[in-house]
Amino acid sequence: MSKARKIFSIVSNKYLVALVFFAVIILFTDHNNFFEQWDRKQELKELQAKKEYYQQEIGKTKKELADLSNNPAALEKYAREKFYMKRDNEDVFMIDNPTDSLKNN
Repeated sequence: MSKARKIFSIVSNKYLVALVFFAVIILFTDHNNFFEQWDRKQELKELQAKKEYYQQEIGKTKKELADLSNNPAALEKYAREKFYMKRDNEDVFMIDNPTDSLKNN
């Protein structure tokens, strides 16, 4: 009987009850609860990875822009590859790869 009385006195302690109540509110019911914080932390990691990727892409694009601004051969190569441009005395033939059309079917 003394064990039950001891357990009851511990459980009925007003400070312990208040602490448990506060922990339940903070961990589960608050709008900044533990699970929301975990989701936000995961989202932050994803956004930081995307930020790093886009910063690398911006660096590549700036390098390409500088190269196109300073190098006429690079500008011509870019125009030929991206926009299929040609010189006046040239003929350009576009050939479809038959293996690509087989993969699509």
